[in-house]
Amino acid sequence: MKQIEVQIMGQSYRLGCPEGGEQRMLDAVERVDSAMCRIRDAGKVKARDRIAVLAALNLAFDVPDRAAAAAAPVATEEGGSPSVAETDPRLAALIGRLDQALGGDGHLL
Repeated sequence: MKQIEVQIMGQSYRLGCPEGGEQRMLDAVERVDSAMCRIRDAGKVKARDRIAVLAALNLAFDVPDRAAAAAAPVATEEGGSPSVAETDPRLAALIGRLDQALGGDGHLL
C-alpha cells in the first residue's frame, strides 16, 4: 500500500491507498477539501468536526444516484428552474432535518 501526503482544509494528512489508486485518492481529497471549505467559508459552522460531518453527508447524499442528480433541474441565479430540493420532497425533508439538528449553527443550505 502506498502512502501519500495531502492537505484538507489546511491540515496535513498521510493517507494509505492501493498502488495505482493515487489519482483516485487525490480526486477524493479534492472533493472533500472543496466541500469542507465551502461550508467553512459560508461562516455559519466553525467546528472542524461539524464541518466534516456536513461535508460527508453532502458527499454521501450525492453518491447513490448521480445519474438522476445530473438530470434533475438546478436553480439559477436568475430564478430559472426549480432546485433539486424544491422538486424532491425527500431531499427537502432531509435538509429540513439537518437544519433542525444544526440549531444555532445556521442552516445547511
